Amino acid sequence: MSAVKHLDTMEFEQLPLVADLPVLVGPKAPLPVAPLGAAAQSDSAAAATKVAASGKAAAAPKVNLALPEGVPAYWAEACRQLMRRDRVLKRLIPQLSSQALLPRVQCRDEAFATLARSIVGQQIAVKSAKTLWNKFAKLPAEMTPELVLKLKVDDMRAAGLSARKVDYLVDLALHFTENRLRMDEWVEMLDEQIIAELMSIRGLSRWTAENFLIYYLARPNVLPLDDAGLIQGISLNYFSGDPVSRSDAREVAEAWKPWCTVATWYIWRSLEAQPVA
Repeated sequence: MSAVKHLDTMEFEQLPLVADLPVLVGPKAPLPVAPLGAAAQSDSAAAATKVAASGKAAAAPKVNLALPEGVPAYWAEACRQLMRRDRVLKRLIPQLSSQALLPRVQCRDEAFATLARSIVGQQIAVKSAKTLWNKFAKLPAEMTPELVLKLKVDDMRAAGLSARKVDYLVDLALHFTENRLRMDEWVEMLDEQIIAELMSIRGLSRWTAENFLIYYLARPNVLPLDDAGLIQGISLNYFSGDPVSRSDAREVAEAWKPWCTVATWYIWRSLEAQPVA
């Protein structure tokens, strides 16, 4: 992903590399032959009369979205509604539909690994974050909170982690091993309740919690206004690159509800075509 996106946004992705082009659905037909002279005028008038009588404009051809298997159940309907409401997404979604969100496996250790990876990648470049995570991930036999707590601090520091990130990872592991998180209740909990619970863990910001709601829990209506990539994408797609405030972004996103996650996702994907700053 472009450098304009935040670290965790890039690191959580599991995307296909090639986007299928949209396919127009409809029967094949021979090329039309334009009538001439009076015949042309007659045909044109007849068509206009037919449209006026029906009170409807000619329907636009439907677009076949190339969504991959495993997308959230709401994804296709969200795409259809967003394309009807938003001129930018009407263009972006058909182009990028094959790069839809594929939620992560729902289990305790995967949730821990997702949050641990976000901590490791904080405040460093995307490439460096990936390298650091790969080094750290080799230390435990499996990425579980119990095994991370057994690691030696010196070994974690030798892998490249700062003292602060080591503390954050230990606190995260303790939240899981001591059952401080209500994971079994997340399905019924509101987004804001989960965000508040995750922010009780040292080193986890609202931005990280919102990304967790998107990538791990696949919540449909998350709008991460603290995400630099989202703000940059709104700037480029809606304001010709002019600076965008949080209130500007929030106003644009009014048309996205209740599918802000899906809209945000394709705004992020659009940045991949932008030159790296």
